[in-house]
Amino acid sequence: MLKCEDFFKLCKKYNFTFFSGVPDSTFKSWMSFLEKKDKEKKLRNIVCANECEAIAICAGYHLSTGNIGVAYMQNSGFGKTVNPLTSLCDPAVYSIPVLLMIGWRGEPGVKDAYQHHKMGPMTIPLVELLDIHYTILSDKIRDVEKTLKKARKYMKENNRSYALIIRKNIFEKLEEKKDSSSQKLSREMAIKEILSSFDGDEIIVSTTGKTSRELYENRIDKDLCKHDFYNIGAMGCAQSIAFSIALNHPEKKIWVFDGDGSVLMQMGALATIGHYAPENLYHIIFDNQAHDSTGGQPTNSDTVDFDKVALACNYRSAHVIQKAEDIRKTISRLKKQKGPLMIIIKVKKGSRENLGRPSIPPKKHKELFMKHLQGD
Repeated sequence: MLKCEDFFKLCKKYNFTFFSGVPDSTFKSWMSFLEKKDKEKKLRNIVCANECEAIAICAGYHLSTGNIGVAYMQNSGFGKTVNPLTSLCDPAVYSIPVLLMIGWRGEPGVKDAYQHHKMGPMTIPLVELLDIHYTILSDKIRDVEKTLKKARKYMKENNRSYALIIRKNIFEKLEEKKDSSSQKLSREMAIKEILSSFDGDEIIVSTTGKTSRELYENRIDKDLCKHDFYNIGAMGCAQSIAFSIALNHPEKKIWVFDGDGSVLMQMGALATIGHYAPENLYHIIFDNQAHDSTGGQPTNSDTVDFDKVALACNYRSAHVIQKAEDIRKTISRLKKQKGPLMIIIKVKKGSRENLGRPSIPPKKHKELFMKHLQGD
């Protein structure tokens, strides 16, 4: 395995000391290492909301310093970067080099979740289609040094981007930090409290990652999974999916179970929701200030007042909950009010170790959900 400290020394040697991106569990130990080194001021790591923003931040770094920034992402997020890579960084436009670190989820021959089945085999062809030179990163330090030296030389001479494709388990595993916050409320506990205050006919759209997994495990025994849409991919899109369902089914109450990282990734959706203002939409954000599903890396939600943002986007009301005992009475009161409204529930990072995944294939689940939604 590649040691984070050794990789860092090589990055520093070849002047790759400015990083920005969205974390990926493929190299979550490197993400934790970046966070640590940023605090020590040994490098700069800009936590951003989405991958397009990361490319733009690295472009600004190059324009202001002449140096080359590193944008890290999962390969699903790499698909999102096609716009800035082709219309900003490409040699046909401004010819701005960015070193890309792309986590290879869904690599052919490696078992992975449904949402990575398509993008996995597409990753290398997409890099080639964009005419970006690349290397599948080795876990041998000598090979890594050759790669970084070659990448820097190529980018400096050609003003073009270069990609490092990162397989699973390339980096050493680091001991994960425990949540040191004073917050005692877990996300799953909050979900259980919310569900206990529901009438049973609500429609729930849940966001990517552990939120959907926890909701599923608390609904499967009661045969209520068909009431839910688990948005296992397309991070940030749960709020927009729910918004459209609310518009097309005004007779039903539509609830979004969202996360702080997810909302930040597509925060412009709040303006759309507020503008059209469906009265049957109820937006819950479980805010743990972290990308929980990729290793607990920080988001920027600690400096964001989601309630004020929601009100500024024309939500009818917004409410912050800190304690478990406040959840039931708040939900019971608010579900009688007109939306769109937002509820921010402050929760701690982490989940139970034996948390499973939905066992129903996505297409089958979609069919069950649509039949239920249409009253069949």
